Amino acid sequence: MRTLSVALIRQRYAGDGGAERFVARLLEGLRGRAQLTLITREWTAAAGFEVLACNPFYFGRLWRDWSFARDVCHLVETRRFDLVQSHERIACCDLYRAGDGLHREWLKNRARVLSPLARLGVALNPWHRYVLAAEEKLFRSPRLKAVVCNSRMVRDEIKRNFGLPDGKLHVIYSGVDTAAYHPDLKRSRAEVRASVGLSAEVPLYLFVGSGFERKGLAAVLRALAHLPDGHLLVIGRDRHAARYRRLAEDLGLGARVQFLGALPDVKPYYGAADCLILPTLYDPFPNVALEAMASGLPVVTSTTSGAAELIENGRNGYVCDALDVETLSMHLRAAADPARHAVLCAQARKTVEPLTLTAASRQWLELYENLTR
Repeated sequence: MRTLSVALIRQRYAGDGGAERFVARLLEGLRGRAQLTLITREWTAAAGFEVLACNPFYFGRLWRDWSFARDVCHLVETRRFDLVQSHERIACCDLYRAGDGLHREWLKNRARVLSPLARLGVALNPWHRYVLAAEEKLFRSPRLKAVVCNSRMVRDEIKRNFGLPDGKLHVIYSGVDTAAYHPDLKRSRAEVRASVGLSAEVPLYLFVGSGFERKGLAAVLRALAHLPDGHLLVIGRDRHAARYRRLAEDLGLGARVQFLGALPDVKPYYGAADCLILPTLYDPFPNVALEAMASGLPVVTSTTSGAAELIENGRNGYVCDALDVETLSMHLRAAADPARHAVLCAQARKTVEPLTLTAASRQWLELYENLTR
């Protein structure tokens, strides 16, 4: 097979985000079979591929996104690529990875927790209007050959909102390193728990994610307040983190919730916890759900998370509405119940064992080959 030339568009490549981990995995799978060129504003790591800098001046996020899209489209016209793959809402691409889902679906779900005044502010916000218009232009583009979704939920949303045919919509789960994320992590359970001042018997819930509003931390705290015991570790960052600390205090949870901030390695905490709790308002497919399940952790998540399509209530985790605090608390109790916990853990691992990085890379290569025939 000839070597394919693939341009990949990502506005910021920091080396430590979900999209960046995706690119690293894609590079590994494409090694020797495709030449990858990254088009980006800024990057902190670029091993294994060419980088084309595209960093026009901007002020504010609307100008930032608009100017990047404009200059990228000019740039790809000057170079010959077999495929132009975008991870941004930019219309001059052959292949779009909808890793962020649909902005209109996020706004619809976010409106559930906003005041009427805040909803009006969102509706009038020029940046949101730009993103919605860019989304519309992208999915109506005659150049667009295929869209890769990381969940069936997102595929169905795109089909419902834009009427794209089934032949253009492909579901490829991100994949997970099933060797690194493994039930063997539980060997350090006692040690990690001791490091945060907890015994082996205390029910321990884990929340992992930055952007606490979207990920549903407020609902988690309110659900935990319904339980007589149990401890929560919060891993991630948010500029309004102090607001959530105050909420925990107001709910009487000050001694039962620890905010650990962003950590470089979450694996030890997967081994120490009893379940991952992530009742997100909207998430196409959180990678942490795959990581937790591969580590043998049941997941409690929401109906507006792509991870929900892997979960069967009572078998490998639990699913409910993101704002149903009462049901969330019941699911938390059930997930940590010693009578069923071992079965939940085993089934969580079994569910994601086929979703390896190798399997994901193979699907991407097959798609590339089909699109370039």
